[in-house]
Amino acid sequence: MGKNKLATPVLKWVGGKRQLLDVLTPLLPKRITAYSEPFIGGGAMLFYLQPATAYINDINDELINVYNVIKSDVEALITELQTFRNEAEYFYAVRDWDRNRPEYDTRSDVQKAARILYLNKTCYNGLFRVNNAGEFNTPFGSYRNPNIVNAPTLRAVSAYLNAATIHLTSYDYAEVLKTLPKGTFVYLDPPYDPISDTSSFTGYSRGGFARDDQIRLRECCDDLAARGLKFMLSNSATDFIKKQYASYHITVVQAKRAVNSDSAKRGEVDELVVRNYE
Repeated sequence: MGKNKLATPVLKWVGGKRQLLDVLTPLLPKRITAYSEPFIGGGAMLFYLQPATAYINDINDELINVYNVIKSDVEALITELQTFRNEAEYFYAVRDWDRNRPEYDTRSDVQKAARILYLNKTCYNGLFRVNNAGEFNTPFGSYRNPNIVNAPTLRAVSAYLNAATIHLTSYDYAEVLKTLPKGTFVYLDPPYDPISDTSSFTGYSRGGFARDDQIRLRECCDDLAARGLKFMLSNSATDFIKKQYASYHITVVQAKRAVNSDSAKRGEVDELVVRNYE
């Protein structure tokens, strides 16, 4: 199956790996037949690799709905997106759809997916963030001409999702990891351990991702290694994470930090790449 170069992320996602692909690619296994990414987010690595078989998951069911709709009904999604307007008052009305849950539940999967794509393209800094009630709460971005309807990319992603064998789920990541068949390569890009008290960003799903969650994830990685599955994990270069994965191969890479209200603090920061293979 040849790669479609137009199949690239359709959503801007906090911690997205698009700008790190050049440094992550040399660290991948030489051969990947089946692929799993239990924290899929924007899917930069998935769309770069375009494996023939993939187990794709995210706890954010709104996000997985976007991928399901792109796969099953991309033309209806494009048509729906063309009805959305780049206006503040309209933006806040669409953002508030999920404040009335019974009414929101009557909307179609296509409408819900179009809403997420629209909000992502027009909200401030392209930041997908929800509050404790699970409601999207990023403000309007005031961009002059956002690319709300990126039809070529949507169609290319749809073509890839249909050409490959893609298993799309919205479970706790541990449930996905438990059932992966032998030979599957796993790339883990979880919410990062915060490098300071003010840098924590876990707002793409309810409940966040605390230190206990990081420990549970490392235990899952230990289980993958014990079962003979290769994994690669990205996380922040904190002493806590270094200690958790001290028995594995650790590579330090430089990433641009784009999520900061103070542009002066958007610089390069160390990240860790952890592997259980050479």
